[in-house]
Amino acid sequence: MKLAAEVTGAALALALISAMTANTGASGKDSYRDEVAKFRAEREAELKAENGWLSVAGLFWLKEGENRFGADPSNEIVLPEGSAPPQAGVFEFHEGKTTLRVEGGAPVTFNGKPATTLEMKTDEKLLPDVVRLGSLSMIVIKRGERYGIRVKDLNSKRRREFKGMRWFPVKEAYRITARFVAYDKPKDIHIANVLGDVSKMPSPGYAVFTFGGKEYRLEPILEGKDKLFFIFADRTNNKTTYGAGRFLYTALPQDGKVTLDFNRAENPPCAFTQFATCPLPPRQNRLKVAIEAGELNYASPSHPESPDRE
Repeated sequence: MKLAAEVTGAALALALISAMTANTGASGKDSYRDEVAKFRAEREAELKAENGWLSVAGLFWLKEGENRFGADPSNEIVLPEGSAPPQAGVFEFHEGKTTLRVEGGAPVTFNGKPATTLEMKTDEKLLPDVVRLGSLSMIVIKRGERYGIRVKDLNSKRRREFKGMRWFPVKEAYRITARFVAYDKPKDIHIANVLGDVSKMPSPGYAVFTFGGKEYRLEPILEGKDKLFFIFADRTNNKTTYGAGRFLYTALPQDGKVTLDFNRAENPPCAFTQFATCPLPPRQNRLKVAIEAGELNYASPSHPESPDRE
């Protein structure tokens, strides 16, 4: 009887351990899915924010000399109808410098105060001067040798009609631990953008990972001081995902490894506006495999056909 009791007790203990292990596994999966869901919700909120890509309403390249702005179609920089006076002022561009000159008492502000004349900093160091006119904001951007005025509108049609983002279902198989091979010192790689400009950007190394029994490699660039930025293409592009490629951000490598969580892969801004200047995947980052994870192509009101949302 004692032996039988011991066997029964051991069996119960084993069953309890198995149940606890199963629950821990389930809890781990739920925790990961919650993390991805939080990331996706934050991604959508950022896109819909007042300063998000859905608010972009125009991009106008500056010519040497005067570039007049206002709602009248005769201006070089034509603002959305009803958003501004017919003639609101001038962006004077000369040898890489842009000076704002407000005319006719247009209610243009800078840092919350009325603006009359201002030499504007570009976005080269990610801290451009922002001038505001009603629901509009305007900054100077520099791309290659070109300078332009990017206009955002809180009341833009794209922002008003946004229908929500679409994602592949979360699959843990697409959260991949890759080996990271660091260069002796960062190497410049060539990154083209949709305008045809090519820039040299520093890459600290490359990630090597195995998927479906085959080995692949991706080369990132540095994003600030604490992130890697992967610009990649795969065989879902132009089918279920954005045609030109997608983005993936990761933490810096630790102990020679980096986590590539393709469930967090996202569309570039060009998926949402024609006024973005997105970088394109370099040749070495064009994967000959379908990565069926992350953000699906956006179904806008004018392009409603897209796979079902998760």
